[in-house]
Amino acid sequence: MHYQTVLFDLDGTLTDPREGITRSIQFALSKLGIDEPDLTKLEHFIGPPLLQAFMQSYDFDEPKAWEAVNFYRERFKVTGLYENRVFDGVIPLLETLDGQGRQLYIATSKPWVFAREIARHFGFDRHFKVIYGSELDGTRTDKVELIAHLMAEEGLDPATTLMIGDRKHDLIGARRNGLDAAAVGYGFGSHEELSAEQPAYYFETLAELHQAFLRG
Repeated sequence: MHYQTVLFDLDGTLTDPREGITRSIQFALSKLGIDEPDLTKLEHFIGPPLLQAFMQSYDFDEPKAWEAVNFYRERFKVTGLYENRVFDGVIPLLETLDGQGRQLYIATSKPWVFAREIARHFGFDRHFKVIYGSELDGTRTDKVELIAHLMAEEGLDPATTLMIGDRKHDLIGARRNGLDAAAVGYGFGSHEELSAEQPAYYFETLAELHQAFLRG
């Protein structure tokens, strides 16, 4: 793994945000008169931009989808973002990459204000040069736009940069910006979803990902 710079997705790649996101989606839906008692049915919201996910899943028009997003944030910013856990093995991996002198960034479609608080709260912010995310108004929720912005702001070379993520949006964003991508199988994207995007690498577990970097 010759890459000098590594971009990480956040949800499903560094942390398991399942409880906080699904409970906050459930809260937003209840505010709109939709009862969904089964949190597992809301896991598909983890990863994609929320506005589009609400529109696609419930046939909301854009104003109603924004209403849902705002109800979601009402709970998420107070409670949901702390209902999260760092995947076992993430901290040792980040320490290895630090020790190898690589530059690390987070590239998430989650608003950066939430992403930076999660990284601070769970103690892994120190490993990242900058944490990039979307704006609260929806700007740069698209991974293609987000990665393009990050690459331009930081002056990075696509040939020496790797994107790591667990959903197709991460892989599409990397490919459209000329980056290699590594898909991880321990997050929320299915093997079918990820393999369809033909990533340069596929790692079923965090241990496999770590080993790849230890080999160089």
